[in-house]
Parts: sequence; structure tokens; C-alpha cells
Amino acid sequence: MHGAVVAAARQFELASPIFHANHVIISIPADKVRAVQAFILQSPSLAGVEIVGRGTRMEIYKDVGLPADVAKRFDLPHMSGTHAIGHTRMATESAVTVAGSHPFSTGDDTCLVHNGSLSNHNRLRETLIRHGERFQTDNDSEVAAAYLTWRTREGDNLKQALNRSLRDLDGFYTFVVGTRDGFAVLRDPVACKPAVMAETDEYVAFGSEYRALATLPQIQHARVFEPEPATVYAWEHE
Repeated sequence: MHGAVVAAARQFELASPIFHANHVIISIPADKVRAVQAFILQSPSLAGVEIVGRGTRMEIYKDVGLPADVAKRFDLPHMSGTHAIGHTRMATESAVTVAGSHPFSTGDDTCLVHNGSLSNHNRLRETLIRHGERFQTDNDSEVAAAYLTWRTREGDNLKQALNRSLRDLDGFYTFVVGTRDGFAVLRDPVACKPAVMAETDEYVAFGSEYRALATLPQIQHARVFEPEPATVYAWEHE
């Protein structure tokens, strides 16, 4: 597969791909992005290759296995940044594969982790396809990610898109969304899935239970709280 990816990069006159375990980063000029994406998804020589993210600032790495093993697999000492977002669980709406795991990204520099289950994702998927979205899995979380991408493309900011999702998405869910310049959390109106947050002057953190946050720096001085139902919590870089 490495050879096929390198050959594709040469075909489009791109810089040499950078491989990290079973992931690859390809730098693509803005005017070639659509053509390269279509080629990756349609070329027989690249069957099995999936696009897990795109953008100018965010790199997404995800895999199947024990969290410690996955972290070791992506030995990336150069990495530094502002976001860390992940979800360690089995998929409930699709096969347990890399493509079907969290986080999901369908737009530039954005990713979503979803805890819960959507009841209207199949119908919503059809609507989003008519609006130009493309899907690689049967996972309902990918539909939620595509929904937010569509709404931001229509002019909504992240907070507006999440508020609108309260009307358009059915089911029970907690969304954690990362973008190039922000971070947001939303629970459905019933809020049956557990959630806890910690906020300091240095960071904002989210977890399904407090013990996931207990070892964070200065956690004893953080404002720890349970996010309210149907309420968007959003932070942006200044």
C-alpha cells in the first residue's frame, strides 16, 4: 500500500508522503484537494485507504486496540498542539475498524467524538448526501460530524451549528468537538450519558467520569462541573 500511495502522490506532483505506522500525511495544494480526495476514494490501487481528516493545522490519528498500544504505535515526538481528543470504546453503529472509530472528521480542521446513539441518522445521512457530504462508514457519529460540517459551510459558527443540532438530531448523545481554533461540548436535552468537565486558566477538559480527569495538572484548583442538558459550552483561542 505504501507504494500505491507514493505513486498517487507523484501522479498529482505532490510532496513525498510522510508515513506514521498505518497513517500517512499528504500535503496537497488547495486547488488539488477535491481531485486527490476523489482519486483516493475511487482508485482500485488504493482500495482500503480511508481519509480520516483534512485541514491545515489538525492531524488526526486513530486506531483499534488497547489505548496504550495505540499511543505507542504512533511514536510522534514532534507533536505539540492545543487539542487532545479521543474516545476509547467499541463502535455501536458500525464495524470495529479504524474508519469506524472516533474521532470523526468530515470538514477542514474539525473532529467530533460522540457518546450515545442517534435514532434518525439514516434519514439524516440521505439529506446530507443531497447537500454534498460523503460518507465512509455506517457509523451514526460520522453523520453527526457531517451535519456540523454542512451547517458551518452554510454559515453557522460552531455554537450555532450545535444549537441547531438540538432540533435536527434525535437520540441521546454527548458531543465533544475540536476545531482549529476552538473546543465545544453539547449534551442532548435528556442528558442520560455521564459527563464531567474541568476548567482552569490553562485548559478545559472533558470526561465521562471524574477519574479520567483526576491526574490532570492542577486539577485540585479547577472548576469541576457537570455540563447542563441542551446547553452549548464553547471556548475559542483569543
